[in-house]
Amino acid sequence: ALPKHPDPGAPFATSWWGNAWIDALEESALDQARLARGRTYAREGAVDTITVAPGRIVAYVHGSRPRPYRAEIRMRTMLPEHWDRFLDVVATDPARIAALLDQEMPHALADAADRADVPLLPGARELAPSCTCPDRGHPCKHAAALAYQTARLLDADPFVLLLLRGGEEQDLLD
Repeated sequence: ALPKHPDPGAPFATSWWGNAWIDALEESALDQARLARGRTYAREGAVDTITVAPGRIVAYVHGSRPRPYRAEIRMRTMLPEHWDRFLDVVATDPARIAALLDQEMPHALADAADRADVPLLPGARELAPSCTCPDRGHPCKHAAALAYQTARLLDADPFVLLLLRGGEEQDLLD
């Protein structure tokens, strides 16, 4: 689990790609109050260990009840032909691979992926949150907390985004 957010006033994401993730969440949210509560939960360390797999992120999030809720966010994975095109885009410039290995996501890489019609960054309404809590909000505060903590993961390692899209770091190195 990620520790409590170090500075209550600091943003969850400092990278442009982490902020793109937050933008996708916030642009599709139906209730700003749930987002605010999700930010509070995330800042307080209520999100347990986050599991990232192709197409989904899962974590247990502690709320007001003794048992944590299972929150999940799904997103589309790349089709094999999208992944192949993405690898071709990355391979055209070795500096892009070097940047990724240095935990950076160059704007030029995301722009080139867009031009190749490869969905790399999530767009509004692409993130599909769900939770075992009784709140049917989109997203509920638990799923919002998971999304905000995921932005911190993305800041630390842009390969998390590639894994969510169905890719693997090793594919870039081969």
